[in-house]
Amino acid sequence: MPDSPAAPFGSLAPRDFLDTYWQKKPLFIRNAFPDFDSPVTANELAGLACEPDVQSRLILEKGGAHPWELRHGPFDPSAFGDLPDTHWTLLVQEVDRLLPDAAALLDHFDVVPSWRLDDIMISYAPEGGNVGAHIDNYDVFLLQAEGAREWAIGHNPVEDERIVPDLDVRILADFTPDETLTARPGDLLYLPPRVAHHGISKSDDCLTISVGFRAPSHRALIQSFVQDAVQQIPETARYSDPDRPLPNAPGELPTYDRERARQLVRARLKSLLDDDAALDDWFARTLTTPAPGRDAPPREEPLSTETLVAHLRDGTGLRRGPVAHLVFADAEDGSRTLYVNGRARALSEAEAPLAPRIAGRARIPADDLTDLLDRSPVQALLTELVNDGVLELDHVLADA
Repeated sequence: MPDSPAAPFGSLAPRDFLDTYWQKKPLFIRNAFPDFDSPVTANELAGLACEPDVQSRLILEKGGAHPWELRHGPFDPSAFGDLPDTHWTLLVQEVDRLLPDAAALLDHFDVVPSWRLDDIMISYAPEGGNVGAHIDNYDVFLLQAEGAREWAIGHNPVEDERIVPDLDVRILADFTPDETLTARPGDLLYLPPRVAHHGISKSDDCLTISVGFRAPSHRALIQSFVQDAVQQIPETARYSDPDRPLPNAPGELPTYDRERARQLVRARLKSLLDDDAALDDWFARTLTTPAPGRDAPPREEPLSTETLVAHLRDGTGLRRGPVAHLVFADAEDGSRTLYVNGRARALSEAEAPLAPRIAGRARIPADDLTDLLDRSPVQALLTELVNDGVLELDHVLADA
């Protein structure tokens, strides 16, 4: 298995980070990314916020129509010329989907499986820009890309937050920080779920990268499972009552019918809940299914297998496409399944070693695939993924 990029925890081992900090308490790492270069400039971020398929927001603490005004993109370029000099913030979601250099940062956070990673959000703020004291319901790494940001943070999760009423954004009404620190380029702050924090720009060029993690609610997971399970029940399976007794009264719901309904539901659910393989398959398909309306764009000019293999042998690597959700799962019988954007693919013995090389990675150097390129099934699978837009040729890696 190829080596992953170094985890950004300084002298702290990834295992120690998980044991001591993950979902337990904050951690600030000075110079976690030495000599860090931002994957985007402020002007480029503003340009992304003008694109029609990009989620973006502007939050104006001062200088808007009212305090803490929230505006949603896409924005017209002229909107940025009308902003005040200070106290506003631009936030752009899913920058990893838009910029390969941003996506490559995700490879540094493989301390947990890649399915737990959600997206990269990048914010820009002039001096004083902030989004107020708040909490997130998920883990987050906050990497300072440019400028300086002062962070006031709590040390313990907030159980029941009080929110300032009648604002466009959710701001804590009674935040008292336990610690204040200043982040500069390359510094990294980790916050567990529901730990209160408040970041204020201390420069005119403050760019902060937020690496957020997925934390599906129990309600969402169970709802997804039930919806999926319903599809497994044949339409021909109907309520039946061949041995029913006479009713005491026509309007009564008899014990007989209530018992049969309870038995029907319990039997169906038990058969589904006891099937570990089916549960695993549902979970993997759910995790990799793109959001509605988000499909991988197929390659405009399909590559032949011969051409793709030639590129790889010449040193051109691969990178994840803009809509590419891949995980693999191993079964107890030794078989391996690759899940790609909600679809399951059982891998042959020849294909199986490819899965850990491509799943959960933003960038895949050609050298990591060299020993598999003589296998025809691997060539065919890579060609299919590239032509489907799940993977792309990464000429940056070839030139590196």
